[in-house]
Amino acid sequence: MERSDQASTDAAGGDWARFFATWARHPLKMGAVAPSSRAYCSMMVDNATIGLDGPILELGPGLGVVTRTLLEKGVAPERITSIEYDRDFARILKERFPKVNVICGDGFDLDKTLGARAGEKFAAILFAIPILNFPQERRQALFCDYFSRLMPGGNLTELSYAWSSPVKPVPGVFSVRGSPIVWANIPPARVWIFSQDPAQSPSPRA
Repeated sequence: MERSDQASTDAAGGDWARFFATWARHPLKMGAVAPSSRAYCSMMVDNATIGLDGPILELGPGLGVVTRTLLEKGVAPERITSIEYDRDFARILKERFPKVNVICGDGFDLDKTLGARAGEKFAAILFAIPILNFPQERRQALFCDYFSRLMPGGNLTELSYAWSSPVKPVPGVFSVRGSPIVWANIPPARVWIFSQDPAQSPSPRA
């Protein structure tokens, strides 16, 4: 095995250990017991509107498996803003991706977390924060807020192990469809793709 391959294997093993340890301490704040697979991350990024010219918002990057996939797909690191709630994960992300704008903050309170950038529009939002413990009305309100922060044509993609969409569509704001199931993941899962409802563009933010 090449040295770089061995290093990648060692890093992956370390990530599994960190991820599982954090899940054991805070199971409700973690969406899974292990990092998402490369195939699952690729499905998410391939369905995100990263081709639009503009910044990209990543919510709940964990240890950076989706961040790395974005970079591998040719997204410039300067375009990416990654918001991670866990301080240890955020520190690791900053070390691994020094050119990515990593913020340790709350992805559910973007006005506070983004600060002076709260009014910025994003080309795509990639969402991987567990929300199944929220009532449906709160989930929809949260996603409506996210859609108000998207550029025209931008979408939101969500990693979720739920077999039906975690967030029901809101007519006039967004619709939703599921990707094919990614079996090469623990557990098997699909990506949920939320698109702007053609009946109405996102309302402008004040």
